[in-house]
Amino acid sequence: MPTPYEKRMIQQDTPPRLFDTQAVARNRARSQRMDDGHNFLKAEIADRMQERLSEVNRTFTDRVDLGGMFAPFVPEAVAKTYQIHRQNNDALDIPQQSSDLIVSNMIMHWVNDLPGLLVQIKNALRPDGLFTASMLGGQTLHELRHAFLAAESEITGGASARVIPFADVKDLGSLMQRAGFALPVTDVDTLTLTYTHPLNLMQELRGMGEANALVNRPKGFLRRKILMRACEMYQEKFGLENGRITATFEVMYLTGWHPHESQQKPLKPGSGKINLADALKAGGPPKEPPTE
Repeated sequence: MPTPYEKRMIQQDTPPRLFDTQAVARNRARSQRMDDGHNFLKAEIADRMQERLSEVNRTFTDRVDLGGMFAPFVPEAVAKTYQIHRQNNDALDIPQQSSDLIVSNMIMHWVNDLPGLLVQIKNALRPDGLFTASMLGGQTLHELRHAFLAAESEITGGASARVIPFADVKDLGSLMQRAGFALPVTDVDTLTLTYTHPLNLMQELRGMGEANALVNRPKGFLRRKILMRACEMYQEKFGLENGRITATFEVMYLTGWHPHESQQKPLKPGSGKINLADALKAGGPPKEPPTE
C-alpha cells in the first residue's frame, strides 16, 4: 500500500509544488557568499559518498555531479555539473544515456517532482551505469520544527511551516523501483550535531543554503517574540548540561543501476543469496553465471 508521501508525490496528475525553486536558487547563491565553514556537513557527506564509490571496482569516464555539491569537496572527482533549480521546474538537460555515473550530494530534498527526476536520472545513465545520491530525511531538524510550532502556537494560536517536510527512507526505496532502477539500495546515517545556541544553528542553515523555501512559507519577517520564545523552548527541551543544544540531521543514501541484460535478476522474496554491500564492493551488480 502506498505511503502518504507516495500518494502525494505519485498519485496526482501534476506533482505538488512544495518548494519555491527560485527561492532555493537564491538561498544557494547567498550561501556561496558566506563563510565556507558552514558547508562542513556537505563536505563530510561528500567524503562518505566518495569512500563508498572507491569500493566500486570500476572506472567511470562520463561522470555527472547533479547539483554541484559533490565535486567541490572531492578533489579527485572531475565531473560535469548540472544544476536542478535553474528554472521553475525540476527538468534536467542531461542527454539520455550519456553518463556512466551520476552523483548528487545533499540537493534532492529540495525537488518538487522527485519521482520524475529519478526517471530522468535513470534515462541519462547508460545501461549498467550507476546513480548514487545523498539527501536529508524525515527526522532532520525535528527539534527546530517542534520549537517553532510550539512557540508560534503559544503566542498566536496558530502555526506556520518553517521547516520543510522530508521524505522517509522507505518511500525512497519504492520510488527508486518505480523509476526503473535495478538493485536499488537505500540506507540512513543519523548525525546529531551540537550548537552553542539555536540562533547559531539557524545561521548555519542559511550558510548551507538550507533556509526555508516552501511555497507557502510566511513571507514577512519572523516576529522577534516568536523567535525568542522558540529559542527558549528549544533550549529547554533539547539543551545539554553544558548549555549547548542538539540538532538532528538524518542523511539518506540512494544507490541504483540502469538496467542491463548482464545484471543479476532479482530473486523471489525470501530466497536472497546476494549481499548488496558485496555487490557494490565487487564493482557493480553481480553478473549471471554463463549458461552451458
